[in-house]
Amino acid sequence: MLGLSASLSFISCGSSAKTNPPSGLKERVLASQGVSSTFTAGSLDIIDAQNDTVPRVSPLSAGTSPSLIMLSPTRNIAAAFDAIGNSMYAIDTVKETGIGSVRLPGGTTSMTFPTAEGTGYAAVPTVTVNGFPFLGAVEMMSFSTSALTPIAVAGAQTVVSDSTGTQLLVFSNDSDSVTVLNPGNAVPPVDTSCLAPPNSVCTVVTGFSRPVNAIVNGTTAYILNCGLQCGATQPATSAACGTPNAQACISIFDLPSLTITNTIPVDAATMALLNGSTLYVAGTPPTNNDCTGQLSNTGQQTAATICGRLDVVDLGSLTVTGSAKITDGFHDRMDLTANGQVFAGSRDCTNIGNVNNPSGEVRGCLSIFKTADGSVLIPPDTGDVNGLQGFVSRDVEYVAEGGALRVYDTKKDILLINDFLPQGTINIVGYIGDVKAIDFF
Repeated sequence: MLGLSASLSFISCGSSAKTNPPSGLKERVLASQGVSSTFTAGSLDIIDAQNDTVPRVSPLSAGTSPSLIMLSPTRNIAAAFDAIGNSMYAIDTVKETGIGSVRLPGGTTSMTFPTAEGTGYAAVPTVTVNGFPFLGAVEMMSFSTSALTPIAVAGAQTVVSDSTGTQLLVFSNDSDSVTVLNPGNAVPPVDTSCLAPPNSVCTVVTGFSRPVNAIVNGTTAYILNCGLQCGATQPATSAACGTPNAQACISIFDLPSLTITNTIPVDAATMALLNGSTLYVAGTPPTNNDCTGQLSNTGQQTAATICGRLDVVDLGSLTVTGSAKITDGFHDRMDLTANGQVFAGSRDCTNIGNVNNPSGEVRGCLSIFKTADGSVLIPPDTGDVNGLQGFVSRDVEYVAEGGALRVYDTKKDILLINDFLPQGTINIVGYIGDVKAIDFF
């Protein structure tokens, strides 16, 4: 595929000066509002997070059915992906106006904006690139030049950047390698450097077991080897993880040398969250996945037969110091509240009961892990968890689950009920596909 020209004129929004936005709100959250059976137009709704209400301000246009939202580090740019049109919409959060949109050549579930300067990257696993024998690319979106440059990477599913945007880690389905890109060296209109790595643009590193994601901290990447959950086999997984009968592991990866310096076996690994020297790792192992001892909202043993695992990893000693049973599914959302609650969300989990007509156990894809005592609470809600957003200034967590936007009181780990939220839900029509704070508070 030839490089595409994007009709996107970049408006400078990288200034660090704080100005009041047109809405006048100081604590804003964006919720992507997609189509549903009763709603046929999408947008990004602005929420006043001081009282969890939708103010009388115009929503921001973001296609027909926006879902995934990604922010720049300074939150001056928000980008939302519209899956119906395969379009990316960029928003100037200071001016609360659209910067423009670019049509991607396929769908994406992963994008990153490493800096405040407006260059983004999206992994598109199904795109055809001229001169490259496999499907897949990381699309480099340069908002300042209105250009879209594909860097061909076979099956590119997930892209993770370092803090400067000079290195990208790219993960592909059913692969035991990680592709490392130096996008600053890519040559437009189409870069096919990964045909013959290693070179100044593309290096392929082997020695993993179905790697799916990474947490980057400085010059170290903690790479999640999904292993057996993602279709890997033995003894290959044990070899990659450095221990017999391993199901998954964390590879400690040195970015300057592109080498694996150590591995830590875990129960499962599709999502992780780093807090200081502690790494919280979630996933659903194919074995050792029973739910024995996990109680439902009724106080009885859950009817679920498969449970995921959340492992607590001490990076100082490179050991797992604790493990808890959580909901199953493919975990791809985690957030840590200011008072030490890890919210872990998954998709395609075991749903039990009907949250709209509760009778007996109600269970979905959300788990709340309490770091203080290692206990787990499964809230009585159902559906995929599409977004999590906590705040430093308030003991609440926004949870986009099953298309609704819930507000949890993290002191009590129940829905926040008050005059603004009589049902604990922010009343937005349509399916909520993601939620992100665009102010720091």
